[in-house]
Amino acid sequence: MKPADLVATARRILRHSGSKRPRQTDLKRAMSTAYYAVFHQLCWNTADTFIGTKSAQRSTPAWRQAYRSVDHGFAKTQCRNSSVMEQFPQAIQDFANAFVELQIARHDADYDPLHRLARSEVFSEIDKAERVIQQFPSVPISDRRAFAAWVTLKHRP
Repeated sequence: MKPADLVATARRILRHSGSKRPRQTDLKRAMSTAYYAVFHQLCWNTADTFIGTKSAQRSTPAWRQAYRSVDHGFAKTQCRNSSVMEQFPQAIQDFANAFVELQIARHDADYDPLHRLARSEVFSEIDKAERVIQQFPSVPISDRRAFAAWVTLKHRP
């Protein structure tokens, strides 16, 4: 799944909800989709930086394994480690913060039946997801690779 396509899907869900007051189901689905856009950017980065970007020069099973190696909870814990995260460029820090915030918002949207969302709040979160996804590729590859290692591999001193 391409992260930009997921952002577009989140926006489309809200546009097609029609009324001035969209259904909570639509708002929650859009919020969840915004999180998954960021999550899949993280997965894509992990696979590309560990295995390679050109399909002709990489093992497809290895790329898929690296892509699937990202664990939601572990990545969130690692992104919350401020003493390590502050060593990364600002764009990665922004990405990590958005990842954590959107994951929390997704959990609320997906698992709390009484949680209510406002359209403006969801659009704001979609904008945040889009912004960090667009900024991420501009970070030097060495930092993106280090971030992929940090959020997927267990640290052993």
